[in-house]
Amino acid sequence: MKIVITAEDVNDWVYKGEGAANLILRYQGSLPLLLGKVLRVQKVSKDETIPPMACAELSMHEQLIWANMDGLAESKSKDSLVQIYATCIMGPLLGTNHIDAGVRVSVSREFLEKVEVSTLNFRPAWRIKASKIDTLTRSALLISDHSVFPSNSTFSIAVEIKPKCGFLPSSEYISDENSIKKQVTRYKMHQALKLNKKQILEESAYDPLDLFSHSNERIHKALNALYLNPQNNFRVFLNGSLIYGGMDTDTNTHDTNNSFEEIIDTSSGLNLDLPKFFELLTEMISKSGVLNRLLETQKLDLYDIEGAIHSYYDVISKPCPLCEGIYDDGLLKKYEKLHSLPIQKSIEIVRDYLVSATAKDCCLMLSFRPREGEAPALEKYGSVGIESVDQVYDYKVFFIDLDMKPLEKMVHYYNLDQKITNFYKQKYQKLLL
Repeated sequence: MKIVITAEDVNDWVYKGEGAANLILRYQGSLPLLLGKVLRVQKVSKDETIPPMACAELSMHEQLIWANMDGLAESKSKDSLVQIYATCIMGPLLGTNHIDAGVRVSVSREFLEKVEVSTLNFRPAWRIKASKIDTLTRSALLISDHSVFPSNSTFSIAVEIKPKCGFLPSSEYISDENSIKKQVTRYKMHQALKLNKKQILEESAYDPLDLFSHSNERIHKALNALYLNPQNNFRVFLNGSLIYGGMDTDTNTHDTNNSFEEIIDTSSGLNLDLPKFFELLTEMISKSGVLNRLLETQKLDLYDIEGAIHSYYDVISKPCPLCEGIYDDGLLKKYEKLHSLPIQKSIEIVRDYLVSATAKDCCLMLSFRPREGEAPALEKYGSVGIESVDQVYDYKVFFIDLDMKPLEKMVHYYNLDQKITNFYKQKYQKLLL
């Protein structure tokens, strides 16, 4: 059945959230086919100097990168790119049972124009300044709302986590002057720059290495740090509605921690105080094993951006401008070695970097509910219990925001990496000596 969403349907769709490339609408109408669904609507940047997050068709060089990769190179729309990439590239790496590629639906221009207006009061100011809905597209992705269980569930709670990069790079192509990257996580260094730019009010104590550590104590510590300073890396939903964590970088939906603790302690028999809530999340993360696969995918970046950027210039057949400014003979020889690789190897390096970039930027959605009475376990979901609570919880885990990264953003990634690293070195130079 072909689904067409028109201007008459605009009141059935409400703002749920957004990322850099897409805005998410939640269905609140009465059609059974759409219950429990969200619509992923494409956005475009208002800054024409910033490369788009995705393009309708792959460029000539992107076709080289993704040639023979399950139809990616032949894709003719953003939504089909998203679907094929999530299913055929990220699915085998992260687990197909944790991927939802969605279904393409038709949307009218009038619908998108009305959505642009109806969501203005809900969107963060900085998002409005940065981007707008792409009213020229004629399709969107319909996806299950993974912040809730199926429609027959009476209660569910979900936690959205953006894990970020879970390892320290060790590439030989990282220059000696940037060796701090091998000691301090990218997340921590980026926090310092964001604070300087007043993009956040205070630096988070979250350390991605804790979340990926396999230690329940350290995972618990990571979750607590995310809770205390969620930024856009930690959100909690009750029956699909946001109850904690903000849509903006530094905003929470509740003024006090107590209100959130009261909700999780009293809602529908959840009966969890904050420590038990974190204990339950820790058990789900550990038992599901999803972070193991995510980390392995992130580690496809063997060369770091300082190495991969050189392969990028080989792929696009342009002289490498970075090599012109290098006077360290040892480092220059390393980069010349990269430039002497066969083109297929250069393509592989860049492709692996882009896949890794998706894995470093995606979100993890863990949703769960208390199992009622003696109800049997549901096959397609996991189940977990914690010793301190006499309750079994059914849960599901999905990765979201698995967009393909545009090839032309490689230069942006390199420049941002240098900016983050240089700022951190300057700010903490005395401590690093």
